[in-house]
Amino acid sequence: MQLSDFDFELPPERIALHPAQPRDAARLLHVHTAGLNDRHVSDLPALLNPGDVLVVNDTKVIPAQLTARRGNARIGITLDRPGADGTWQALARNARRLQVGDTLVFERDATLRATIGGRTADGRATLRFNHEGPALIAALRRAAVLALPPYIDRPRGLLPRDVTDYQTMFATHEGAVAAPTAGLHFTPELRTALAAREVTLVRITLHVGAGTFLPVRTNDLAQHHMHAERGEITAAAAQAINARTGRLVAVGTTSLRLLESSVDEAGTVRPFAGETDLFILPGYRFGAVDLLLTNFHLPRSTLFMLVCAFAGTARMRVAYTHAIEAAYRFYSYGDACLLERTPP
Repeated sequence: MQLSDFDFELPPERIALHPAQPRDAARLLHVHTAGLNDRHVSDLPALLNPGDVLVVNDTKVIPAQLTARRGNARIGITLDRPGADGTWQALARNARRLQVGDTLVFERDATLRATIGGRTADGRATLRFNHEGPALIAALRRAAVLALPPYIDRPRGLLPRDVTDYQTMFATHEGAVAAPTAGLHFTPELRTALAAREVTLVRITLHVGAGTFLPVRTNDLAQHHMHAERGEITAAAAQAINARTGRLVAVGTTSLRLLESSVDEAGTVRPFAGETDLFILPGYRFGAVDLLLTNFHLPRSTLFMLVCAFAGTARMRVAYTHAIEAAYRFYSYGDACLLERTPP
């Protein structure tokens, strides 16, 4: 399978630079076995059934974009994910200037420092900060800024509203570098309507890493290695999911990947705590998820590959062609689609 198999042309004007207001006013393309229907996210309760379980990702985005100095050298740092030993994996611009043992001092807060514990040729570095836990998060709020996706153009810097716009209403557990963007469409009113429809909402956590922004660099997809991300499904969440009488609906590709990483051969979702690097391509056999609520994704991206695996490549190409022609808004701040899984 080749990277070029997942290419398509997207006019730049289809890229959303701001979310819909209110959030559930975003458009929703319902992609199902009988065809396509144009709806709005606020219509979601009518598309689900009593007994369905909706699984959301409750990760919280942290400020992760930093500028550091090593002597006179200026280094751009984007945090990726923490390690079990208290270090952080990060992407570093000008990484060739870094050596193991170097100390970085961060602009905006000179009290925050990090030591280089390792680095790779592709620009990754291991950092050990002089703070940890809540103290580190507090320092990052002073020294770092939000790492918006590169396709959201902010030529004069972040807008004040981005700090709240790029956070879901479920955000609880700090640790993500990027938002689980399907969750951005939810409002308290939509949640109330789903409860009235007797749709159960269950929270799981997958901390989205900086690797989600990186392009696939090999045309032979068998050679691509998916970036790892930390996740957790509690025993209580797994029990609620397995007790459902209806369908399992994943809100976002992050929720889907974590659910599929934890499901066993009998279709039972198990508690999970650790990292997943699950790479889903057409031909993958889904064990847990029946429906997927997700945004419209970049061409040649692992996320577009995932939705093709879930709903069928031919069907997704028809859906994306329709969405482009009908002026749907793409990417993180864009509109959404509700996909029914293609039968195996």
